[in-house]
Amino acid sequence: MGNGLRVAIIGGGWAGLAAGVELSAAGARVTVFESSRQLGGRARRVEVGGHLLDNGQHILIGAYHETLRLMRKVGAKPEHTLKRLPLELNHPGSSFRLQLPRLPVPLHLAFGLLAAQGCTLGEKISAVRFMRALQSHGYQLPNDCSVAELLDRHQQQGNLRRLMWEALCIAALNTSAENASAKIFANVLRDSLGGVAADTDLLLPAVDLGATFPDPAAQFIRAHGGEIHLSTRIDEIPSSLELQGERFDHILLAVAAPHAEKILRQHIETTPISEMLGGYSYEPIATVYLAFPPGLQPPCAMLGLETGSAGRIGQWAFDRGALCGTPGIISFVLSAHGVWEGLNNEALVSALHRELQDVLDKPLPQPLWQQVIREQRATFSCRPNLPRPTARTPLTGLWLAGDYVCANYPATLEGAVRSGIHAAAEILKH
Repeated sequence: MGNGLRVAIIGGGWAGLAAGVELSAAGARVTVFESSRQLGGRARRVEVGGHLLDNGQHILIGAYHETLRLMRKVGAKPEHTLKRLPLELNHPGSSFRLQLPRLPVPLHLAFGLLAAQGCTLGEKISAVRFMRALQSHGYQLPNDCSVAELLDRHQQQGNLRRLMWEALCIAALNTSAENASAKIFANVLRDSLGGVAADTDLLLPAVDLGATFPDPAAQFIRAHGGEIHLSTRIDEIPSSLELQGERFDHILLAVAAPHAEKILRQHIETTPISEMLGGYSYEPIATVYLAFPPGLQPPCAMLGLETGSAGRIGQWAFDRGALCGTPGIISFVLSAHGVWEGLNNEALVSALHRELQDVLDKPLPQPLWQQVIREQRATFSCRPNLPRPTARTPLTGLWLAGDYVCANYPATLEGAVRSGIHAAAEILKH
């Protein structure tokens, strides 16, 4: 156990907080240093015009077992803070709809695919064969390649390819199918569509992201004798493991990969890791909030905007009235590199407003207010054969956590949480 162990955690995102919770529960004394004024990293609360929103519309799924476990551990009660919905991909503009029924594995997936609308019988049968092929090999691929190559190899075509497989790839890996790692994508399919029926459920935040885990995690750490220092940026880690005048037994670096790269290059021992991270490329995410009068009620909480028409930029629209009790507020998510990056905020809002009108097939009033949040380097680009560091570094006492450290997962909240849990377990062994 960690009684008497002093651990500094640099970074108060989900990875750092996950590690802090596990270490605190084991008896270690934890001190978290966060450069921002609030916790949560890339999944945090923001306030816009008196409204509590999020810096991005994050999607969780039922397969995020470690995230759900830690939420319960800190008293966050996911059954209250997350709205659980059966997986539904609804693209009215393309007449495509797929919903998985509540049936035992693997019937839920087979029946869901065969009952899908807006695709041919041949596409459905081919999709079932694709999943059976992955299952027969334990979702293990002998060699990595792009998701597009994997889909080509298994003859995935038409709307099912475009609006299911490629849409899931972008949602999970934040990387286009042409560039994304098939091995990592197969892992995601294994833990979601290949798991029990509940693993495929969508878990959409019913409160702001701060309330789902970061705030309760901070309370848990403090209740176990730890400290949280906000607005405290750490840009250097001495070999002595001393920070802010305190000597620690271990330091866990749980910041985004670009920041970690700069810190790690300061030590000869960790230069190879810094150089590895220096070779990463990154993908953007934009979240656009439009506030309409409260009477606006889309047909489902998560609405697909993609219609296949040239010039369309929309991907997903979320009804925060149905999710968070803020009627009329729609959040749009635009993931990975695309045409949308070249539009200024005004043009982006105008395009999304027009596309939502087209999908709902009715005119909409001008927004009461709007907010565009862009993150140019939101996640690492999850490409084939991308090297990933381990939690342990060659510098004694220095450890890593973050979604990029979780080698078998893409840049998701579950990946971040798993990396934090693993790093905490390794620290407690030493």
